[in-house]
Amino acid sequence: MAVYERESWVRAPLDTVWEFHAGVEGLVALTPSWVNMHVERVTGPDGDPDPAVLEPGSTVELSVRPFGVGPRQRWTSEIVERKRGDGVAYFRDVMTEGPFPEWEHTHLFYADGERTRCRDRVRYRTPTGPLAPVADEAAKVGLDVFFRYRHRRLPTHVE
Repeated sequence: MAVYERESWVRAPLDTVWEFHAGVEGLVALTPSWVNMHVERVTGPDGDPDPAVLEPGSTVELSVRPFGVGPRQRWTSEIVERKRGDGVAYFRDVMTEGPFPEWEHTHLFYADGERTRCRDRVRYRTPTGPLAPVADEAAKVGLDVFFRYRHRRLPTHVE
């Protein structure tokens, strides 16, 4: 599988950054408008709708229509891990339905006093069969635009 990573620093303590990423509101706030994302449903691991914290077993059902082109695409992710330790925290979501045959996104946060290092790591595979190695590399261009936006916007919500 291909791997994409982006890292940035924010002038906010880990607790603040971690709390911002706890629920679906953080995802909505950091998604560019050109993605045309709609949150269709959020379900907690116990089946409750709209949980405040996306714990392991929670699912987020979205639809996207990038640049308003083509039909809306469904995208369902499940939170498979969420851990907080001394000075480090992370959560991982896996696409269970959507445009990529494989997608695993790990959100990592490292404390450094009143600053936090934020890293996104995405392991993915495009739906292109034998052309996958070329398409996987080409997909990094779009991922870079998307995650660059997210990392630029994050400080406006936590600093």
